[in-house]
Amino acid sequence: MDVWEWVVAAILGLVEGLTEYAPVSSTGHMIIVDDLWLKSSELVGSQNAYVFKIVIQLGSILAVALLFKDRLLQLAGFKKQAATQSEGRGLTLGKVAVGLLPAAVLGLLFEDKMESIFHVRTVAFALIAGAFLMIAADFINKRNDKKKQQVDDISYKQALAIGLFQCLALWPGFSRSGSTISGGVMLGLTHRAAANFTFIMAIPIMVGASALSLIKNWDALEISLLPFYATGFISAFLVSLVVVRFFLKLINKIKLVPFALYRIALGLLLLFLFS
Repeated sequence: MDVWEWVVAAILGLVEGLTEYAPVSSTGHMIIVDDLWLKSSELVGSQNAYVFKIVIQLGSILAVALLFKDRLLQLAGFKKQAATQSEGRGLTLGKVAVGLLPAAVLGLLFEDKMESIFHVRTVAFALIAGAFLMIAADFINKRNDKKKQQVDDISYKQALAIGLFQCLALWPGFSRSGSTISGGVMLGLTHRAAANFTFIMAIPIMVGASALSLIKNWDALEISLLPFYATGFISAFLVSLVVVRFFLKLINKIKLVPFALYRIALGLLLLFLFS
């Protein structure tokens, strides 16, 4: 493995860590950084490059699982629930499952269809469409005079509604975080509460999707490329740890509009570069 391969793996892991959980679409950034610049498919082969992107996504998932480990242990019943939960409030495994259901079902039914519509232009339009949803979400949330809800206040009905918003992320480039955080704040959650629920809900669905993809492409794994995979995985893991912590501290202050404006600019850039 030469120096350039180490650099490519580290940079792509960095991009994954920066963009997977921010509401900006990791897909759009990978198109610009990898397809236009680094070209990992030419470096290690298209199938190995595809497997590599699954591996770095797992690095990001592990980071979020670590950050939310106490909540996950509570949900799984391995840790004592908070007092609010024992009184009938609080986030439960059932609510997370209800939120997961719509996208999980549609994803399994239409996985091949979604892959067939993947194109730079569809990603660009998804970036822009998602941006307008985020702007609308901030507008609606600001006009809502009711007390904003925390993650432990989420009802089953709200969990299902947020899960329906997550279905928008099946459109490549729309962004899971962008769609679900928007849905949450429209329903009266604080931005941080919506982000917390989004990240918790993302762990099982992303683990499932990544595991299925790895199983399908298991034969493509090459032992000689393990250092390449490991470099990207570690890079994505470490960057995700920092980014998610920072994002959760920041999101209640800056809301979604700055991310939306960035998405519009990125979408227009993609349309220009690939016109």
